[in-house]
Amino acid sequence: MFATVETIADIIENLAPLNYACKWDNVGLQLGRREDVVNRVLTTLEITDAVLDEAVEKNVDMIVTHHPMIFSPLKSITKDDMKGKIIYRAIQNNIAVYAAHTNMDVAPDGLNDYIANRLNIRDIKILDITERTLYYKLVVFIPSGYEEKVAEAINAAGAGHIGGYSHCTFRTEGMGTFKPLKGTKPFIGKQGELERVEEIRLETIIPKEKLKEAIKALTESHPYEEVAYDIYPLANEGIVRGIGRFGELHKPKILKELAIEVKKRMDIEYVRVAGDLGTIIKKVAVINGSGADLIQIALYKGCQCVITGDVKYHDAQDAISQAINVIDIGHYDSEKIFTHFIAQYLREETGKKGLNIDIIESSINIDPFQTV
Repeated sequence: MFATVETIADIIENLAPLNYACKWDNVGLQLGRREDVVNRVLTTLEITDAVLDEAVEKNVDMIVTHHPMIFSPLKSITKDDMKGKIIYRAIQNNIAVYAAHTNMDVAPDGLNDYIANRLNIRDIKILDITERTLYYKLVVFIPSGYEEKVAEAINAAGAGHIGGYSHCTFRTEGMGTFKPLKGTKPFIGKQGELERVEEIRLETIIPKEKLKEAIKALTESHPYEEVAYDIYPLANEGIVRGIGRFGELHKPKILKELAIEVKKRMDIEYVRVAGDLGTIIKKVAVINGSGADLIQIALYKGCQCVITGDVKYHDAQDAISQAINVIDIGHYDSEKIFTHFIAQYLREETGKKGLNIDIIESSINIDPFQTV
């Protein structure tokens, strides 16, 4: 069974929908055509000239990257510019490019959660809540005998999920009336005659981002020419999403021991530590990438340590003055694990679908810094 660019995109977006991304971000398909066949995928943190060399050499059809190749609006694309050169080569070699950035950071079971679990953090919670899911009540009236077909269609489109349960609906029997007017083609009844039909009132819940898709599934599966349905906004507490994670260590450690363990678990050569190395750490926050701006939130959540990258001098001084410790593992080392994480996910999901696709993890070290 073959796959397309759209197949891979759909698998990724099932974990990290595009609407999870921060407003300033640029995620999704950045280069290529959704209908193109994909036999080989390369995963990487970022696309550089060397990574593209690797993709061409290994005959890759699609690159999945964490950092978007196209981030800021481009005013021109020329071969004299490094970015333009990479774009040209990708197009010439028919390589599609897909970016999963902050949407993958925010996603439940995404990159933040993967790193938190790798560091053996327990009772993991979202550090900075950026969004709550809005829910609606969808009510539709269906002629008796067709309710299962319609229910299955809207459930497949994302309706009917409450916690760990799916296909949640409530159904009541009743009598529907209508009179088909001139120009109609009624499924039941005749023009000009009042009809009384035994109907099922089916109610279910649906998140806002799935509503449009569910309405489409509803109208396509419903036997009536004109479908009667109602949509009600709900005040239910929605699922929360956000940046960063925090939780309890498996057992308390002094800061120095924690730093050493982080190096080992994240496969990092060295880290920078700001704080008292003898401080006992029980609760920590983890933010992959640049997370210094969330140190205050971590302090408010009761964390004694923040593990992140790109910490500046004044950020570290401010943290020390407020008695919260920082382990700076660097931007690259905090996110290089994306390459393996997304490759592992794609292997599992394509395997479930019976797709014969090679998923290759980039072997290129793109860390721009060296130690001397």
